[in-house]
Amino acid sequence: MTFAEITNLLSLHFGPDTVVDNTQNLQPYLTVPTGQLVDICQFLRDDERLFFDLLACITAIDNGAQANTMEVIYNLTSIPYEHNLMLKVVVPRTTSGAKLPVVPSVAHVWRTADWHEREAFDLVGIQFEGHPDLRRILLPTDWIGHPLRTDYQEEEQYHGIKTK
Repeated sequence: MTFAEITNLLSLHFGPDTVVDNTQNLQPYLTVPTGQLVDICQFLRDDERLFFDLLACITAIDNGAQANTMEVIYNLTSIPYEHNLMLKVVVPRTTSGAKLPVVPSVAHVWRTADWHEREAFDLVGIQFEGHPDLRRILLPTDWIGHPLRTDYQEEEQYHGIKTK
């Protein structure tokens, strides 16, 4: 199934304003509303015409204070049909010390999301609502901050060890 066919199918099922087609990029992607992410992902997995059975990767990006947004990008694959799809949600960025941006978890849709979401939480500071065990996965549990945020300030020391 082509990107255009997948886009049309999602637009028919969820409404024409639900998915934003970004075909001008080198790798086309769909931007979807955060509130409909789970429903769209379940449809992509369960519809027999699509069968996106693999969540290959989740990437989180901090676009910085000027853009004031963060993105979570989902790379999906249908192994039997050999087609791929990239989904993106855009959320408002928060300042240091404020509540983290929230995106619904898709760990109940694809088990691999469990670790991917924990990594995005750990490094970028995206809160995945409904995640079964959202805690740090790469950094120590008492680490302060999220190192891939553009406003991250590294501490001078960690448990008496110089970090700079």
